[in-house]
Amino acid sequence: MRRFVAGMLAVVMLAAVGCSSSSGGSDSDQVIRINIGTNPQTIDPRVSTGLPEAHVEIALFEGLMRLDENGNAIPGAAESYDVNEDNTVFTFHLRDGLKWSNGDPLTAQDFVWSWKSTLNPLLASEYAYQLYYIKGAEQMNTFTSDPKWENASDEEIAAEFERLSQDFGAVALDEKTLQVTLEAPTPYFLSLTAFHTYYPVHRASVEANPEAWFRDTKTTIGNGPFKIVSWTEKEKIVVERNPNYWDAKNIKLDRIEFYLIEEESTVTTMFENGELDIVESGVNVAELDRLKADYPDELHILPDLGIYYYLFNVEKEPLNDKRVRQALTYAIDRQQIVEQITKAGQVPAFSLVPEGIPDPSGSENDFRKNGGDFFTEDVQKAQQLLAEAGYPNGQGFPKLTILYNTSEAHQKIAEAIQEMWKKNLGIDVELTNQEWAVYLDSRQTGDYEIARAGWIGDYIDPMTFIDMWVTDGGNNDTNWGNPEYDRLVSIAKKSADPVERMKAMHDAEALLMDEMPILPIYHYTRVVMVSKNVEGWSMPLTSPLNLRDASIKK
Repeated sequence: MRRFVAGMLAVVMLAAVGCSSSSGGSDSDQVIRINIGTNPQTIDPRVSTGLPEAHVEIALFEGLMRLDENGNAIPGAAESYDVNEDNTVFTFHLRDGLKWSNGDPLTAQDFVWSWKSTLNPLLASEYAYQLYYIKGAEQMNTFTSDPKWENASDEEIAAEFERLSQDFGAVALDEKTLQVTLEAPTPYFLSLTAFHTYYPVHRASVEANPEAWFRDTKTTIGNGPFKIVSWTEKEKIVVERNPNYWDAKNIKLDRIEFYLIEEESTVTTMFENGELDIVESGVNVAELDRLKADYPDELHILPDLGIYYYLFNVEKEPLNDKRVRQALTYAIDRQQIVEQITKAGQVPAFSLVPEGIPDPSGSENDFRKNGGDFFTEDVQKAQQLLAEAGYPNGQGFPKLTILYNTSEAHQKIAEAIQEMWKKNLGIDVELTNQEWAVYLDSRQTGDYEIARAGWIGDYIDPMTFIDMWVTDGGNNDTNWGNPEYDRLVSIAKKSADPVERMKAMHDAEALLMDEMPILPIYHYTRVVMVSKNVEGWSMPLTSPLNLRDASIKK
């Protein structure tokens, strides 16, 4: 899934929700105040990549399908769908009378236009690849990688894009019927249509202000259960029930207030003082043991489908040497990190893909268990590799910098790794933090050496982790690429044979873990605290927090 802002763990804390002067409500109001940890970089679902953004977007928009509390795809904007025998053609039937939040009619063509706009190379969406499953989509998005387009004007690119889009596999048969032809059978395609990259956007608003339509509440027009009221930068986003939503009569909340606070100690104090009702991001990890003791019936530690890791910018010396990347990876004690810092049942990561994904290709019906670990912590081997790379005992090794988004939790992990590398390898690294949007920009532009990262799966299939690392992939910020890796990913995406698909992804993961452009640290857990007064909230394994069906027991 999206890039993850929270520190060590996915933490959701739900307090006894009610009214207070800080929420500006009365005793009869259904209002939830939630902290999402940072100011969103954008709430344009075509280009966003982070969980803070996704928490807001799921309130404002809705795809053809949506996820229920168990993570299953169920009808959203589409009332029903048909699929052909080989699962390559889906025909979606939209609900009667669909409207945008401003009252404009919502049609099948709105989905087609939105998806095409995401694929337009001039938009430069990092998540455009999620649409490559649709016939013709990849060529529409990637044709400018041909050197002949290097000096082309925007007008020339736009003209070629329109020509290629004539073969796009998504077609509006009429106002209520959308037919989607895939390049190959895709087992998780229905779940993808619930993902934010597949949300529709309001064409007139986008075209009137392409760069900042989502910054103006008058032009942030969605089709979800809520509509935006205000956005105070770095403070709060407020949404209220959308009366034009198709199921508005069953939406119980009057308003959601998304707080954008980064300081974990402040957030935890606000929650305990009743000033916040939900903390999705920002629980002070230093308080976790006390919170476990104080809330034994409310606090639950659940599995999560995600990984906390570091990125290596392989274009920076000496990180362009695989031996250096391997040495840094082998020289940290993950067990110490999860036991002494994160403390919420996280699992040390010696692979990319976590447990919990079905896999029919081996004796275990689990991709991770079938694949096993790819390495182990080995200080002696790390020292040997660093010496082979020309830095015996760390001598002559340049001082690198670890970049992380502002968070007390990320800082604690970075300090621990800094100390481990000093002790085990004799090297010094510096630490630097940036606020969320600046940090994302630094990663995307390659302005870093080593960077903290987190990833939550978008759907329950290994591909949600594997296809991130294709050459020039939208979410591949490492500058690493490998033709054999790309070939294996292509096989897995095009094959209808589940065993062949899984084998290709196992082989791709093994190649990635040998090349080591990333440093796996641990697989996430999800810590949830739920008050008895909160009902109907859900946060499926691959979904942001969904308050569509939430209510407050009075």
